[in-house]
Amino acid sequence: MKSTYLRWMSFASCLLLALCLMATAAEAQSKKTAKRINEATSRSQKAAKVFTEIMAVPDKAIPKDLLDNAEAVAVFPNVIKAGFIIGGRGGSGLISRRVKGGWSAPAFFKLGGGSIGLQIGASSTDFVLLFMNEEALKGLLEDKLEIGGEGSVAAGPVGRAASASTNLTLDAGILSYSRSKGLFAGLELKGVVIDPDNDVNGAVYNMKAGDILTGSNKLSITRMPAGVRIFPRTLSRYSVRR
Repeated sequence: MKSTYLRWMSFASCLLLALCLMATAAEAQSKKTAKRINEATSRSQKAAKVFTEIMAVPDKAIPKDLLDNAEAVAVFPNVIKAGFIIGGRGGSGLISRRVKGGWSAPAFFKLGGGSIGLQIGASSTDFVLLFMNEEALKGLLEDKLEIGGEGSVAAGPVGRAASASTNLTLDAGILSYSRSKGLFAGLELKGVVIDPDNDVNGAVYNMKAGDILTGSNKLSITRMPAGVRIFPRTLSRYSVRR
């Protein structure tokens, strides 16, 4: 009888321990998910702010007819570039794809790249990329995209006077811009890799980047998490296709 009692006590203790461990793991996962959702909200707000500030100066902004032709827009705020002889850059941002009457829920991506040469110090730069056609998006949605490698890229023109060059730049596929120390200009961006940040995408949508941007049932504004709506709404202020 005593032996049976001891076995039951041992079983109960193991069960209690397992339940405690499961509860601890669930709490840790919940905190991690909440942290990533907060991160997504912060990224969305920063990207919206960057885009609004850039478009607020028409003579130095992205030409409207270029923006109207873009199939997707990426914004990577505060990308850090640092190094001593061997350097690199890294940052995070988001991409929205054009949908009827507006823009899709933003998918979250990471940007990184390295360089070798005479360099020292650090800087922070905002990057904006316009994806001008479906082909330009293809590599990005399959896995990752190397700018200047698989992706044909050109420095994007700025300002009202640049609109006449639209047809010349559409062939590039991707138009790239940068803003550093207040100066916004086209940039021939090379050696940069863009990867999906599916840890954040999973926490926010329970979906991967490719599904967010290509799924047949794209999320409407009302179905998007409230924290990320600011980015597609900001894009819609400047360009909408009916």
